[in-house]
Amino acid sequence: MKKVRVRFAPSPTGYLHIGGARTALFNWLFAKKYNGSLILRIEDTDTERLKEDSVSQILSSLKWLGIDWDEGPEKGGDFGPYFQSQRQELYTKAAQTLLKENKAYHCFCSVEDIEEERQKQRQEGTPFRYPGKCRNLSPEEVKARLEQGLSSVIRIIGPDAGQVLVEDIIRGPVSFESEQFDDFIIMKSNGTPAYNFACVVDDNAMQISHVIRAEEHLSNTPKQCLIYRALEYEIPLFAHLSMILAPDRSKLSKRHGATAVGEFQEMGCLPEALVNYLTLLGWSPLEEQSEIISPAQTIPSFSLEKVSKTAAVYDVQKLIWLNGQYMTTYDLESLTLQTIPFFIQAGLITSLEVGEKREYIRDVVSTVRERVRTLGELAEASRYFFQDIVSYDEKGLEKYFLKQEGVEALLAKGRECLTTLDRFDVESVESAYRQLMDDLKIKGGVIIHPTRLALTGRTVSPGLFEVMALLGKRKCLERLDKAIELIRISFEKD
Repeated sequence: MKKVRVRFAPSPTGYLHIGGARTALFNWLFAKKYNGSLILRIEDTDTERLKEDSVSQILSSLKWLGIDWDEGPEKGGDFGPYFQSQRQELYTKAAQTLLKENKAYHCFCSVEDIEEERQKQRQEGTPFRYPGKCRNLSPEEVKARLEQGLSSVIRIIGPDAGQVLVEDIIRGPVSFESEQFDDFIIMKSNGTPAYNFACVVDDNAMQISHVIRAEEHLSNTPKQCLIYRALEYEIPLFAHLSMILAPDRSKLSKRHGATAVGEFQEMGCLPEALVNYLTLLGWSPLEEQSEIISPAQTIPSFSLEKVSKTAAVYDVQKLIWLNGQYMTTYDLESLTLQTIPFFIQAGLITSLEVGEKREYIRDVVSTVRERVRTLGELAEASRYFFQDIVSYDEKGLEKYFLKQEGVEALLAKGRECLTTLDRFDVESVESAYRQLMDDLKIKGGVIIHPTRLALTGRTVSPGLFEVMALLGKRKCLERLDKAIELIRISFEKD
């Protein structure tokens, strides 16, 4: 195999979505597998649809995912520039070559001319094909029209018969009837290249060996093959990744929830979990490998031949499950660092408090992380560690405070045993409560459930004794007092 050079070529008309992220990831995995290079090229010639911050968002999303490119923006390289808008000279030169070799021609047909022909063919029940009206203009006539300043596009001369065969690594050979292709435009009237033409010129100039991209580009490939042949370029190998569909197998869209990489970051997904999930969208690990798989584990067994031909189905619940799995084993310091912005956003701490509370924050993260699935959930589940209890879970209030017989006295006994403790760690608190359960001859749940509600306002939390130790003696006593008073007032009203 020759030197592997692959490219990810997003258009900055929006943010990086999971389809583009998967394409970037599969290119990256393939390059890593064969010690090749990943080139990042920004296809920014569609000036009408460009979004100002798209490039920075795309770059930051790739960095967050850990997908590093070898050449491109911020990296440079021997095959730049890496923005199509800066490569105009290359496209003009290639188009002039085709004109000189009579493989392309200037077309002076107006928009109205084209629309009239389109309507005529529609009435005849045939798909539109440009009829080649300007193909046979003499050089003198072309020159005269250009000198008059008449607007023109450049069209490549398409095939009149036969088939265009595309060899696809994932799908095998795919053939297209030549009659599908007319003399299509390669240079627009404003002098900028059409998408297919720019792709071919750039891929050749950058010595791209494999074009790995989304299935939606398969229909562009025969046109690009025709351009490659006309320019006498070597055709790279193609691999088209199947679509990612919504759970109902419709086209994935905003209505199906988060789809942009930045949105997953904002909801508290870990980059490693999202990369893991994207890896499984259309590719399966070896039988002996777990679904929890890192890039380092994926790279040795990754191959395009193992990529599925059928569409992958987007399942956000699978992603959230994976994220939860990662959170339980994630490096605690790194997890704490990534959780802090969510604590600040939730109003649990201020940025000025981070330094002084860093150890406490880490302990909270360590205590809570196994019961949540995202960083956003972790922050919400940690609220009672930072803020006083202002309300209690309604069902818990009814069940454990108002209907459980003797709960006021029970909480008071628990409070009393806590006041005697000199040490207030998990072992000491648990030992005191276990002894109280034995003395009262009650099951653990009888006192644990109302105590949890009193201390957290919730019926579900990490282990009660871990929560108590982390809250500290003063807060535990204060919250037990508050719950006891609430119960007393409720029964006095009755």
